[in-house]
Amino acid sequence: MERAAQGDVVLVEYTGTLDDGTVFDHSEEPQEVTLGEGTINPAFEETLIGMAPGETKTVFLPAKKAYGPHKMRLVFRIRRKKLNLPEEPVPGGIARVSLENGKSSLVTIKEVSERWVVVDANHPLAGKDLTFSLTLMEIRRRA
Repeated sequence: MERAAQGDVVLVEYTGTLDDGTVFDHSEEPQEVTLGEGTINPAFEETLIGMAPGETKTVFLPAKKAYGPHKMRLVFRIRRKKLNLPEEPVPGGIARVSLENGKSSLVTIKEVSERWVVVDANHPLAGKDLTFSLTLMEIRRRA
């Protein structure tokens, strides 16, 4: 039986879940990956190497190996009028804010008051342990 090896191009389907079973991501279609190129999480590559088409394995990523810890220094207050939002901000919404370095960042709106908005610039999955189910669908070719 053919098994995936370093340098192979493989098709993979995946589902990502949180500790409570909530699905936060899944492949709509099989994703093409070249093993060894470093384009996916190293834990995924390690898991896929040696798998056969049709085989499914589970990968657990603790928060520090996924999106890192949730950093309180990335939660801050902004004057509402500085946000320049096209619509009324609501908790749980997403906004783009301008940073002092001239760049911009997407943030999650946490709290809204008359004058202030509390935003969180952490990745939405920061601080969360993640579990992925990986299914190797096909080994397309050897490099």
